Amino acid sequence: MTSKKPLKRSNELKPFSKDHHHGLLLGWKIRNGLKKGIAAERISAYTEWFFRNYLAPHFDLEEKYIFPILDRQDELIAKAYTDHAQIRSMITELNAESLAELADLLESHIRFEERQLFGKIQEVASEEQLALLAQVHHDGAFVEHHDEFWK
Repeated sequence: MTSKKPLKRSNELKPFSKDHHHGLLLGWKIRNGLKKGIAAERISAYTEWFFRNYLAPHFDLEEKYIFPILDRQDELIAKAYTDHAQIRSMITELNAESLAELADLLESHIRFEERQLFGKIQEVASEEQLALLAQVHHDGAFVEHHDEFWK
C-alpha cells in the first residue's frame, strides 16, 4: 500500500491555496444548504456574492500571473481556462440543479489545480516568477457574508 504524502506548496503559492480552501468550503456550503432545503435563491445570492468578492479576483490573479508561467497550449492551462470559463458562465444562471453542478465543478477544479497544475507551476517557475506571485497576492482575511444559511 502506498501512502499519499501531503503536497508541499511553495510559500508564494500558499495564498492561492488558501483561496482554494475557501472555494472548497463554498461547495460544501452549497451542498449543505441544498440538503437542508434552503431556497435556491438564497444560496444563489451567497454564491454570487462569494464569486464577486473572492472567486473572480482569484481567477483574475491566476490568469494574469500563474497561468502564463506555462505555455497557453499546455493541456493543464487549457483545462484551467476552460474550467474558469465554465464556472463564470454557471454563476450567471444559478438554480437548484446548477448550484449542485457548480459545487461539483468547483471541487474538481480546485483539486485539479492543487494536485496537478500548481505542482507543475512550482517545478518550472523561475525565482522571479515566484517572487511576483508573492507580490500580487496578499493573504487577506476572509470576511464572511451576513447570511450563513448552511448552519
